[in-house]
Amino acid sequence: MNKLNAVITGLAAYVPDDVLTNEDISRMVDTSDEWITTRVGIKERHILKDNSLGTSYLGIKAVNELFRKTGVDPLTIDGIICATSTGDYVFPNTASIIAYQTGCTHAFAFDMQVACTGFVYGLETAANFIRTGQYKRIILVAGDKMTAITDYTDRTTCPLFGDACGAVLLEPTTEPIGLIDTILRTDGSGLPFLHLKAGGTARRPSHETIDNREHYVYQEGKAVFKRAVTDMASVALEIVERNGLKKEDIDWVVPHQANLRIVEAVIKNLDGDINKVMINIQKYGNTSAGTIPVCLWEWEKRLKKGDKLLLAAFGAGYTWGANLLVWGYDGAKA
Repeated sequence: MNKLNAVITGLAAYVPDDVLTNEDISRMVDTSDEWITTRVGIKERHILKDNSLGTSYLGIKAVNELFRKTGVDPLTIDGIICATSTGDYVFPNTASIIAYQTGCTHAFAFDMQVACTGFVYGLETAANFIRTGQYKRIILVAGDKMTAITDYTDRTTCPLFGDACGAVLLEPTTEPIGLIDTILRTDGSGLPFLHLKAGGTARRPSHETIDNREHYVYQEGKAVFKRAVTDMASVALEIVERNGLKKEDIDWVVPHQANLRIVEAVIKNLDGDINKVMINIQKYGNTSAGTIPVCLWEWEKRLKKGDKLLLAAFGAGYTWGANLLVWGYDGAKA
């Protein structure tokens, strides 16, 4: 009997229309286009300006586009998993809002919070539902409204983030395609270096936390940079080697788009070909869990059935991981 696996059969994404350029940011804080571009490689980022709209709006847009492209009936979806750090509410979960608003009324729905590594973790989680044989169609939604937790008085972090969301449909296959392998890692010692200081049960919202601007991303850049480069490169190399592959066997590397210098350093550590790396951080910035699916969406037309993709990400926690993926369809026909 052939082994059951999960394969991506559809892909969509949504990025808001409004664009925040480096010049715009230079009018908010003491910075410049040259300073931002040199240090992080970002020129602009898309933002969801309407404060009444949350991450669910981005996810709904992405899922509706996924249905338009694939022609799949929302009532046939068994589950929706939403990987996000910027849910609409503490509860209910954002996935339930997306499921209801897109007509997936027969689907279970839950969120997972793994920061920037959300898509990598979510892909393995969604695939395992398919592998049980009980579920036939799972949608993974991954993305964030990062501008909602960005401090536009902090010149070190405010140029980094944008808003976007991607969605993929996973279905069963017995072909040698789909999600081949995953490695997931966590190191809780990373908490002090990258987190949101207040808003949870350990430090509840108060006048003090608001006055101290503790509801925005806090990051110690040097510490995070060092770990991101080391851990993304090591886990990517590990997954290639344990599957008996060579670096040149990989058709595309899809790294989390946190910082162009991090991406370049990871590829250098892998001795990789930069022409086989998906990079779009200059246009979108860091959209957290949304960066990898947005890359896949932009490159979809160039992907061919059988292409080997290496996905790698690093995020708060610390969390990091890698997926080895064999693409399941010719993107040019999508």
